[in-house]
Order: sequence, then C-alpha cells, then structure tokens
Amino acid sequence: MASISQRRLGSSDRQVGAVGLGCMGMTWAYNPEDRDESRSIATIHRAIDLGVTLIDTADMYGPFTNEELVGKALKDRRDEVTLATKVGIVVNDVETFDMGRDGSPAHVRGGIDDSLRRLGTDHVDLYQLHRTDPEVPVEETWSAMAELVQTGKVGAIGMSEATIDELDRAHAIHPVATLQSEFSLWTREPLEEVIPWCREHDTAFIPFSPLGRGFLTGSLKSSDLPADDFRSKNPRFTEEAMASNQAVLDHVEAVAERLDATPGQVALAWTLAQYDQIVPIPGTRRPERVEENAGAAALELTRADLDELDRAPAAAGARY
Repeated sequence: MASISQRRLGSSDRQVGAVGLGCMGMTWAYNPEDRDESRSIATIHRAIDLGVTLIDTADMYGPFTNEELVGKALKDRRDEVTLATKVGIVVNDVETFDMGRDGSPAHVRGGIDDSLRRLGTDHVDLYQLHRTDPEVPVEETWSAMAELVQTGKVGAIGMSEATIDELDRAHAIHPVATLQSEFSLWTREPLEEVIPWCREHDTAFIPFSPLGRGFLTGSLKSSDLPADDFRSKNPRFTEEAMASNQAVLDHVEAVAERLDATPGQVALAWTLAQYDQIVPIPGTRRPERVEENAGAAALELTRADLDELDRAPAAAGARY
C-alpha cells in the first residue's frame, strides 16, 4: 500500500496522514486480556510505514502506561511522526474508571515534563487539554499551555470536547490548532456547531472513536463485554441499544458491499468527507487493522453514498 494522502493540521501548518492512530486501547479501557506490548509497538511501526503519522496518546491512559509504550515505539522513529498527547484528566480509580479534572497551571506545567519523560522526547508536536476544568477558568489553563509553546516543549496546542464558548475564550489568547471530540456516524452532533467553528478558525478537527468504539466495523455482535472493558458500562452497548443501533450499521454495510470496502473504511471515509481538515484517529492494537483503516483515505464516496449514510438513524443510548 502506498503512503496515504495528507492533510493540514490546522494553524499548526503540520502535514499529517489523513487517518491517524489512537493508541488508548493499547493499554486502557478496552478488552484488557488482549493487550500485547510487542504487537502494539508493531502496530505503531506499521502505521508509520503507511503514512499514518498523527500518533495520539494521553497521560491518563493507563494511567501513564500508554505514553510509556508510545515512547518505546518511537525510540528510533520520533522524527517521522506528529506526536500528540493530553493533560487535564486525572484517574481517581482505575477499577471503576472514576475520573476527575485538573486544569490548574501547575498541573499543566508539571504534566508536560512528566509526559516528555515517559515519551522519551524533548517536545510534543501537539499538546491537548483533555477536558476543561470547571473549577479553573479556561483562560488560566490555556495561558499555561500557551507558555509551553514559547518554551519549545510543545509545537501547538489543542482542546478536546470543548464548548463553543470555551473555544472562543481560548482562541482569544492563543490559536486553537486542533479540536478533538467524539465524531462518527452514530455521534454526529459536532456537525451542528463545532465543525463550522473549526472551519471559521482554521482549526483541525480530530474525531476520536470514529468507528463508534468498534461498533461501526460490524465486528461487535454481542453486548457481552468483560466487566473491565469500558464499553460494558456504556449505554450504547446494552443489548437493547445494540439491537436498535444495528439500523445505523445497516446503512454502513450496504455502502461497503457496493464499494467492495469494509464497514470500518466506509465509516472513516464518511468522517473524512465532512471537512478537509478532519483527521480521524481510529484506535487499534493490530497491524492488519491499521492497514484497513489507512485504506479509508483512498475510498471515494459518491454523493449518493453520502446521502445514504446521512439517512442512518440517530444512535440509541447516550455516549456515556
């Protein structure tokens, strides 16, 4: 497979592969018994070979183990990727996935140094505020992150799951290069206000869970997930919700069959078609899945294909 097409990553002006790689599931949240460090590292290496160059992690995945794994994988390949990590969420209890937020300037400044150490690098290309902290004005958090750009520890800064008001307040201080939020055929809300805001402000949009946490690949046929899999607590993965959401998948599978593509490729191609600075970051732990996901960048959806996908019903069940 040839190297995939590239897209500009917002006002950072960095060029990255049109499809990125989310590394969270390699050490956190999903199917713990299937984790394999050597296979995950091989997956990251295969991604780079294919031109999948936006590598996304966060300090709280694990917590901390994800950055360590990514650091190992990039030991001799750091210059080939755009490395993105995040700060702002703290894990209170690993077993129950209980989490809090810390957007204090002290946490941001300490967080980047800890992340750089775990990642084995002297800078990250994109540092993202994982969530805003309701106890800390976004201006204080964002100003601390902007300082890191000046020091050279960070190339650009972005936000995740921010509101339009928060984006406006942050952007008035320093450009919001990227916004990362959940977006897929079963989470289409960003089309209403968020993606238009990104267009207006030259901000790239990075969809996480663009495959509906695996559902839109068609591979999840049962709600019988292990108790330590995050999805087992997710309203969209109850038996009733999954049965209802099959109607969404039906549209994806119909287009996939017509194009001789996989459902996952069609779901990713739909996200790519929504804005020329969208870079989805599907997560996987397997090299063959990276190859499949990268193939979505070359999949051409016609207007008829897009119309059929747009007719898919809204998902049953809340996101969390």
